[in-house]
Amino acid sequence: MFFEQLLNGLTLGSTYSLIALGYTMVYGILELINFAHSEIYMIGAFLGLVMVTVYKLPFALALLISMAGSCLIGITIEKAAYKPLRKSTRIAPLISAIGVSIFLQNAVLMLAGPQARPFKTGLNVSSLRIGSLRISSLQLLILLVSVVLMIGLHFLIQKTKLGQAMRATAQDKEAAQLMGIKIDQVISFTFAIGSALGGAAGVLVGVYFDSVDPMMGFFPGLKGFVAAVLGGIGSIPGAMLGGLLLGLAEMLGAVYMSRYKDAIAFAVLIFILLLKPTGLLGRKMQEKV
Repeated sequence: MFFEQLLNGLTLGSTYSLIALGYTMVYGILELINFAHSEIYMIGAFLGLVMVTVYKLPFALALLISMAGSCLIGITIEKAAYKPLRKSTRIAPLISAIGVSIFLQNAVLMLAGPQARPFKTGLNVSSLRIGSLRISSLQLLILLVSVVLMIGLHFLIQKTKLGQAMRATAQDKEAAQLMGIKIDQVISFTFAIGSALGGAAGVLVGVYFDSVDPMMGFFPGLKGFVAAVLGGIGSIPGAMLGGLLLGLAEMLGAVYMSRYKDAIAFAVLIFILLLKPTGLLGRKMQEKV
């Protein structure tokens, strides 16, 4: 039971990491909590569902199209809802983010209806037994896709000129602009990558639980935010670590407190804010005066 829950925790935690990366990347650049990210996650799941069930595309292609669609939605949201408020007070884009979240949620609710829909991929799901431990091929697929995406993001941030521009912008936007970096393009690209990862997480969770509905982004979005805070908001390695730890805590805690499974994430948030407000891998930032 312990090792099965450990595997379940890693599987779920890897999707939390993908969601948390979207939050932490945007915050690192703009110091903005993009609460519409949970709805991008939900729309990504619906895009994947449509590609698989309506257009009968293979799962891998459906996942890529879902990521591309989520990417376009993220860029559109940034241009329409955040860019005009970039020089406003911090509360203005935060309210805008909540408004966009509510709008997207109700738009999908109106178009798709409130009912949950099964996510049938046609994948041949088999099980591997190691002693008493049963490992599903679907769990291995989710872990593999999540790890590949996180490694790809790490390579992009650390080894490419675009990643260097993103790190420079996160450190000091004014200095980066003076060095010739196009800040608007970097911000749009950051939203694009974060949204693509959120859309991928939506597809993976939809396949894992065989269910997609317009309200599915609420709790995973909050938990992704908790994972970002746990690892250190603004830290990409922290978001990865925070997601995995949160998934493990949630699944192992559910063995003993199944009725309070969702409350565990928020208990972890309160605990980490009391003991280490900057998160596990976060750094204390000094305000410029």
